[in-house]
Amino acid sequence: MTILDIRDLTIRTAGGRVLVDGLSLSLAPGQRLGLIGESGSGKSLTSLAVLGLLPEGMAASGSVELAGTQVVGASERRLAKVRGRDAAIVFQEPLTALDPLMRAGRQIAEPLRRRGLSGTELRRAVLAALERVLLPEPERIARAFPHEMSGGQRQRVALAMALACEPKLLIADEPTTALDVTVQAELLDLLDALVREREMAVLFVSHDLAVVAKVADRVLVLKDGRAVEEGDVRDIVTAPREPYTRALVASARQLESALDRRSGR
Repeated sequence: MTILDIRDLTIRTAGGRVLVDGLSLSLAPGQRLGLIGESGSGKSLTSLAVLGLLPEGMAASGSVELAGTQVVGASERRLAKVRGRDAAIVFQEPLTALDPLMRAGRQIAEPLRRRGLSGTELRRAVLAALERVLLPEPERIARAFPHEMSGGQRQRVALAMALACEPKLLIADEPTTALDVTVQAELLDLLDALVREREMAVLFVSHDLAVVAKVADRVLVLKDGRAVEEGDVRDIVTAPREPYTRALVASARQLESALDRRSGR
């Protein structure tokens, strides 16, 4: 059984420029795949294509099957049913996902309302979502606007919102890049614990192989929109086959500690 099955995904601009070229990958429940590459490699576009969120002026072809739904060519009405329920995404900058004019609690409540929750049950679910991502004073955070929170708190709120409907697949697109090292480590630990608890599949997008090594079981390396190497994270780190992958490994830091940490998990 697969949660996500991508076959020959190609993403083009309106002018015909190919940004992602014939990409294939699959994810089963509980699997974690790191999608890694430099800026412009097509990794973030791939994550957006999974939910039918490509920017205007770009089009996808091929097949993207998410929990049995064909995303490529699907209507917005159909896509609205799978977003949140089957897959959800956490972005690099939480202000991209959070409405600056809406209190955090109300934003988390929106997907829960679509599940039929209301009144006291809804309020309890919102607070539980905030507690689940280890935010202190959840009632205060629920009343706060995004600008009243730190970057780490905003990212935890975004994570709570993404997990509110218990999706089968979590897409994390550079979720820690904008955070300092300490907050980054805390968020990765939290993400790891939540994913294990719920046995979700994860597509973790990053340019940083050391970060990916803390989260993913397998790695797929993208270069100029093409997959150049895929394998177990330890094999990729210790014995990369492709020159491009070797360059990524050489530029990464803390790889050894990241792998040791996973081994002791």
